[in-house]
Amino acid sequence: MSQSVYDFSVTSNSGSDTTLGTYRAKVLLIVNTASNCGFTPQYKGLEALYQKYKDKGLEILGFPCDQFAHQEPGSDAEIAQFCQRNYGVSFPLMSKIDVNGKKAHPLFAYLRKQAPGVIGDAVKWNFTKFLLTEDGSKVKRFAPATEPEKLEKDIEQALGL
Repeated sequence: MSQSVYDFSVTSNSGSDTTLGTYRAKVLLIVNTASNCGFTPQYKGLEALYQKYKDKGLEILGFPCDQFAHQEPGSDAEIAQFCQRNYGVSFPLMSKIDVNGKKAHPLFAYLRKQAPGVIGDAVKWNFTKFLLTEDGSKVKRFAPATEPEKLEKDIEQALGL
């Protein structure tokens, strides 16, 4: 198993592979997302956080997931179009993944172990958020119902503001 979040490879929404090492020295907010969820309007709040803090060292990474009530049925291209058209999303979106189970992306297996939930480590629903310090050493989990605006204090603390 990888020792650091920066060891994981991910595939962008456009199909290019990269490692999270690209985001070293950034505060990362990693979110599993969906286009047809009651929490989907959180894209607006996530984009607002991104615009406010991206120049101060925050990077938000959206990972679409279709494991919860089939709420992300679209292709990667359809997801990108939806997010841009409806919420003006400019933060990086990744290729659709699983966050739980045998086919879970290794990044989410790692995050779940680093920041277990209240009842076990499984991701419970769309828009579960993981905030990582700029050195990747600390991970804090936020519930799907936690609105992005409520993360500002934790983001500012992680950024040293």
